[in-house]
Amino acid sequence: MNPTYPTTAQLLYLDLMKGVLTRTTVCEKYTSLTAHERPTKAIYRTLLPMMQKVLKSKGLEIVRLYRCDPEKRAVGLDWPPEAETMVGLKRLDNVQQCVMDVVASGVEGDILETGVWRGGCSIFIKSVLAACGDTERTVWVADSFEGLPKPNAAEFPQDHDDNHWTHSNLAVSLEEVQENFRRYGLLDERVKFLKGWFKDTMPTAPIKQLAILRLDGDMYESTIQVLEAMYDKLSVGGYVIVDDYGLKGCKAAIDDFRRERGIADPIMDLDGSCVYWHRAAKAFEMAAPARKPVQKYDVVLQSEMKA
Repeated sequence: MNPTYPTTAQLLYLDLMKGVLTRTTVCEKYTSLTAHERPTKAIYRTLLPMMQKVLKSKGLEIVRLYRCDPEKRAVGLDWPPEAETMVGLKRLDNVQQCVMDVVASGVEGDILETGVWRGGCSIFIKSVLAACGDTERTVWVADSFEGLPKPNAAEFPQDHDDNHWTHSNLAVSLEEVQENFRRYGLLDERVKFLKGWFKDTMPTAPIKQLAILRLDGDMYESTIQVLEAMYDKLSVGGYVIVDDYGLKGCKAAIDDFRRERGIADPIMDLDGSCVYWHRAAKAFEMAAPARKPVQKYDVVLQSEMKA
């Protein structure tokens, strides 16, 4: 089947996917007590785990009412209890336009996301390819599936005070992510998983060419290792999307890499943290005129709709 621009019905499907994957369409009503609250009194800190253990054996859990802030959820400023992604609607809109652009423009290559949490953004990428009728590209899903690494301050001093590794809720198993793909009917042979630390998986990943590289590694180490291994595989006309440019470690890695490689393609800010650029030319071809960025599509995006 030849890739085509999505129909109105398919665009509505993608809007529904964004709403469901972020839970902005139907927000969560409850959240685990321990997911967002740490009792201050010692007696509660002692008793609560014991109570949870007993209740879990009976299929029960202590929860509290959860009030979702739609504005924060839309721009990825909270950690949802149940949603498959925390990136928010605006960043999913950006993913949609970038995928649609490389498909419509015939930019060759697969799509790689590094750092996937529960897999929601990668799931959405797969749904956009399906809506476009693209059955050739592979979606590569790369993560340790164990959370983030402890800072290697000796080699990457920019990460010396990074504490992402302490957040246990960032560790989501490979099996859970695969099940999330499966529940949306999007797990097939065109979805491939790369499990492990990026320093181990990226240099040997069997990826020949990329149309989109989406980075969500938070840290300097997790960002620079992917760029060094994968940027040369990115096709001219493809996109680099950086979810965490608002974090100092990630920003330093992006700035260092672009400076060292002489990358002049302009960085486009999305929401004050997420940025992207369009690879209009190789470093030694920087004088070539840039193609129009993804805003060329006249699509009503969900994040622009008013309640």
